Amino acid sequence: MLTYTIQRFLWLIPTILAMALVTFLVMHATPGSPLDPVAEGANPLSPEAQKNLAEAYGLDKPLWEQFGIFIGKSLRGDFGQSFVYKTRTVSEILVETFPISLFLGAMALAIAIAGGVTLGILAAVYQNRSWDYVCVSLATLGVSLPNFVLAVFLIVLFSFVIPLFPTGGWGSPRDWVLPAVTLALGPLGIIARFTRSSMVEVIRSDYIRTARAKGLAEQPIVLKHVLKNALIPVVTLLGPMFAAVGTGSFFVESIFRVPGMGRFFVQSMTGRSPRGSRLWPYRPPHPVLASPPPDSRRRRPRRPRTSGGMPGVVSSATSSPWWAARR
Repeated sequence: MLTYTIQRFLWLIPTILAMALVTFLVMHATPGSPLDPVAEGANPLSPEAQKNLAEAYGLDKPLWEQFGIFIGKSLRGDFGQSFVYKTRTVSEILVETFPISLFLGAMALAIAIAGGVTLGILAAVYQNRSWDYVCVSLATLGVSLPNFVLAVFLIVLFSFVIPLFPTGGWGSPRDWVLPAVTLALGPLGIIARFTRSSMVEVIRSDYIRTARAKGLAEQPIVLKHVLKNALIPVVTLLGPMFAAVGTGSFFVESIFRVPGMGRFFVQSMTGRSPRGSRLWPYRPPHPVLASPPPDSRRRRPRRPRTSGGMPGVVSSATSSPWWAARR
């Protein structure tokens, strides 16, 4: 376990450096300049003023030197002054907005787990029946429907047609419902599909047939035996999924006016701020820690030899592999 943890943290170094380099080059290749005024109708700066600002922000240096300065300051937690909010630093914005995005992502993931596992269980237990078709249709809709389309639909339905929730904001718990549900629908569909496919595979296992043959009730079989083993592949999804929803959603936070990281990412891109946009590389480390690497040393599992040709009765007299027992 210690070796695995060390490997996961060592993988963070090349991953973050590669993402930082790609984002750095893309932002410099984007047309426009962060020194131009972003307000509509604002007077453009003179070339002398732009030159002075470039020297103040270090934008007049070569790209390799700018990248080295950025990496060095990032290691100290210094992301510089914001180009959009002149009186605030990027670190101050992060401290204020990251807890909001994290809380919204946690609520969305909780809704996705509860709803996705429930739909997956119903679809697997009632396979090829009406419940299965309904659950699979809802899961497919959640995966295929973009969250900005769903956000507009929920605002129209639950804010204008049925006025239950406000159109946006972050002042009361009622404001959290629509953005959390919008952000949760995509992960909910993914979890439901994985849960269904995994449970269908486990239900067809020999030990489940044995449990039913012994007269065990269906509910304990599903909840204690099937679900426990079927959730193993689902749990591996939760780390990368939380990294996606827990670090800010651009469209959801912008549409519902949530003061989280996603909205500030959008403003940094529209304002052509290289410092705010260079925070992108620090969003993907969660999947690097959560996703296990492929292990080439895994061998094919061996089946125990059965006694007298009866399935499920293991012979203790030999430990020969399953292919030797068939000769």
